[in-house]
Amino acid sequence: MTVPDPSGPAPTSTPTHAPSTPDPDAEAATPSPVTILLEPREGLPPVITGRSALQDAATALAGGTGPIAVDAERASGYRYGQRAYLVQLRRNGSGSFLVDPVAFDDLTLLAEAINDAEWVLHAASQDLPCLAEIGLQPGELFDTELAGRLLGHPRVGLGAMTESVLGIGLEKGHAAADWSTRPLPQDWLRYAALDVEVLIDLRDALAAELEAAGKTEWARQEFAAIAAAPPSAPRVDPWRRTSGMHRVRKPRQLAVIRELWLARDDLARQRDTAPGRILPDSAIVGAAVEQPATREALVALPIFGGKANRRQADRWMAALDRARTCPDSELPPSTLTSDAPPPARSWGDKNPEAAARLAVLRPAIAALADEHHLPIENLLAPDTVRRVAWQPPHDCTETGLAARLQSHGARQWQIDLTARPMAKALDRVEREAAVARDSPTS
Repeated sequence: MTVPDPSGPAPTSTPTHAPSTPDPDAEAATPSPVTILLEPREGLPPVITGRSALQDAATALAGGTGPIAVDAERASGYRYGQRAYLVQLRRNGSGSFLVDPVAFDDLTLLAEAINDAEWVLHAASQDLPCLAEIGLQPGELFDTELAGRLLGHPRVGLGAMTESVLGIGLEKGHAAADWSTRPLPQDWLRYAALDVEVLIDLRDALAAELEAAGKTEWARQEFAAIAAAPPSAPRVDPWRRTSGMHRVRKPRQLAVIRELWLARDDLARQRDTAPGRILPDSAIVGAAVEQPATREALVALPIFGGKANRRQADRWMAALDRARTCPDSELPPSTLTSDAPPPARSWGDKNPEAAARLAVLRPAIAALADEHHLPIENLLAPDTVRRVAWQPPHDCTETGLAARLQSHGARQWQIDLTARPMAKALDRVEREAAVARDSPTS
């Protein structure tokens, strides 16, 4: 099976295996064989690294019709940060393009051609930040992964969705590659081009499903929220995300983690290398537990004894010394102050009234999600439910709940579905509590 494309000739890709002769006695429900897409329809486009080729691509994209399929490849796990190292684009009437953003000081030519169009991305929030860094931002957005979630598709990865919706399989295998590699291998480029090959077809099929399910407006609000989201604020104390740091609790040990993390981060930035490739989190936590006092004791620890880390032993010892001599007043607290509710498991003791509210809100939201064939977290963020249960509004009517949900970033379609059932659930809890207060004690 192939998906026709008015922008070019029929696809040249073929199934990995020839389809077998249909069995007339087979049940009608037997699924059709999946066609594996092996080659881009118009062949593999060259990587654009020059100004003239970029101008040609921009002109072609501007002259195309309909939405633009967009994807980006990063070098997560290899390079520092989340820079885009390849941008893939496709539009009906234009064809596909592979752009090397590293080769250009700016991509204004490309931005002027595509930034006012509707973009189609899969899991858009993953790629939009790195695209914004190079001046590419969508006028409108269609997120095929989020559309799949709103429609209740059980598997929403790009490969799974192209198979279930279009009957087309995409060869995968290079998503975790080091895309900063130059030159990029041909099979990597083929994989990258195929990621936008059927994205517009998938968008159109999902848009039809959304319309049939009465969820088009839900999707529009969700897509608009993603497109308009501001850049994430810098994380407070990012070193607290060190994997395994739950093993330590003493402030001096936390200071070791902080100083080693900052020293590693500084070196990683200088080298443009992923921090974990310089020193794994397990080594940082191990040093916090052992707190070696000498260089010899440090290199005797696992990981630190490796050749690369022996060369950096003075750097790591300097970090340990900073942690060891840090004044008590500057030691990091065990936890950061937060306006978030405590873990729900402790509510029964700390705030039984809030625990009772959460006990009715959670199943109410789960029932609504099930009714509308949605993942619970897409109907309403679990953190929002916890915050409402922990500190409900003074006005627990539908109007009061709607205002509170809006203040937590809920979209209007979410408010329309959840505010009334939540108000009813909270009213029931309050009435039951009032009865309990008025009942004579035994």
